[in-house]
Amino acid sequence: MSIKSFAAKIFAKVVHNKTQAWANNPVETQQKVFQDLINQAKDTVFGKDHHFEKIKTFQDFAHQVPIRDYEELRPYIDRVVKGEESILWQGKPIYFAKTSGTTSGAKYIPLTKESMPYHIEAARNAILSYIHETGKADFVDGKMIFLQGSPILEEKNGIKLGRLSGIVAHFVPKYLQKNRMPSWETNCIEDWETKVDAIVEETINENMSVISGIPSWVQMYFEKLQEKGGKPVGEIFKNFNLFIYGGVNYEPYRAKFEKLIGRKVDSIELFPASEGFFAYQDSQKEKGMLLLLNSGIFYEFIKSDEFFTENPRRYTIGEVELGINYVLLLSTNAGLWAYNIGDTVQFTSLKPYRVIVSGRIKHYISAFGEHVIGKEVESALKEAMENTTISVNEFTVAPQINPQSGLPYHEWFIEFENEPENLEEFALKIDNAMRKQNVYYDDLIVGNVLRTLIITKVSKNGFQDYMRSIGKLGGQNKLPRLSNDRKIADFFTK
Repeated sequence: MSIKSFAAKIFAKVVHNKTQAWANNPVETQQKVFQDLINQAKDTVFGKDHHFEKIKTFQDFAHQVPIRDYEELRPYIDRVVKGEESILWQGKPIYFAKTSGTTSGAKYIPLTKESMPYHIEAARNAILSYIHETGKADFVDGKMIFLQGSPILEEKNGIKLGRLSGIVAHFVPKYLQKNRMPSWETNCIEDWETKVDAIVEETINENMSVISGIPSWVQMYFEKLQEKGGKPVGEIFKNFNLFIYGGVNYEPYRAKFEKLIGRKVDSIELFPASEGFFAYQDSQKEKGMLLLLNSGIFYEFIKSDEFFTENPRRYTIGEVELGINYVLLLSTNAGLWAYNIGDTVQFTSLKPYRVIVSGRIKHYISAFGEHVIGKEVESALKEAMENTTISVNEFTVAPQINPQSGLPYHEWFIEFENEPENLEEFALKIDNAMRKQNVYYDDLIVGNVLRTLIITKVSKNGFQDYMRSIGKLGGQNKLPRLSNDRKIADFFTK
């Protein structure tokens, strides 16, 4: 055992004990976070507008502060982006994480000097939890790769901005820098296919022990490695035994990964977002990820089936139950307040509190991390039909993860009233409109992870036949505009 792996085990035990201290006192931990957030933000514009000085209890907060998503919080965020101080949180953010917008361009999620360290700490602690539970630490002597966005940052009114993964690249601990790959120069390559080729060249002869990234991106890396090395990834990297992932569900990829690797490897699931690092898999034996209750985030939960009612009940951590779908709300030390990120979770354990990500409160597609929402597909179709005679009766969209040939794609099932003369040209128009709206989708197309969407024509009354087949024809029932699986798609392809 090396000195480094021995030290990692000691450090892992220290962090485990600290984690247990707050995990065993969840309600008290969250109450302290809540009070700290209110106290630190009471003199901000948002705090004054919502009378934070009068808030003593969570009930006060729920009464004073309504649930908001990005667009509803945007009047405040726009002021922060313009450079104004102490709007949502004291002072100015140190970064903006730029993400895909839902209705009007990019979103700018603030990262503050108080919130940023928790993003780094959580990723570190996920690995240390694995070491503490399994006793495996030899991988710290090998090379580690984190497939991420470019660390090159822009600047807006004196505040740096970029993708979260690119920002995080600036905070890699010194003790990991010698082991970390790819090189800074390679990481700065913007074109994803060129970047992956360069990463393959840099890593193929290295002792890679840990590989991390969104499964769809990592799959592309593995395929290129196998193509160049002529053998499974597990033979190229004999000491590769830990895969760390987040962003999308790994299960659709697991069989493909094991085939590419040539054997099974341990994995750690993370639940990070620009708005905060919420949870990580703390056990190889238990289902779910440990919800981080001591990381500058106060959580609220609303039952999914009550979310769209007029005044849904807002639950705190001590009131949640197992197996119920909850919409996740956040109040954070980056200045988000009763903020709906759109994710839904279910608790798999209450001692400690562990969650799985169960989906989104609205229909979506994120099979590859693209986060496509209903409004985007509707707007794209509308734009493509402008100044044409094309008309559409009904449509729905689904991902095709495992096509018989070629790259994966989004499959659009469309029942035309008046068809386009050139179906491929029409598909390209929709695709271009999608890429303008959604930077993640654009990245996947540019990076050759996805190909241009494909349209499958649905016969007349085909959607009525589908709704009838599931007993939901007529009334208030609506066809989902998009799905993250192929349950609806399978009806038409069969």
